[in-house]
Amino acid sequence: MAKYVCPCGYVYDEEAGDPENGIAPGTPWSEVPEDFVCPVCGLDKEAFEEE
Repeated sequence: MAKYVCPCGYVYDEEAGDPENGIAPGTPWSEVPEDFVCPVCGLDKEAFEEE
């Protein structure tokens, strides 16, 4: 599974998801809601790049 990195350094790991923000483990990036924002800095999903 892939990881996606925000410019601030936060990493979204598809395997781990982001349960604290309502995204279940195993959720692929393509299924993360479009209104998702970085829980650290608030940038939107479009700012992330695949690691």
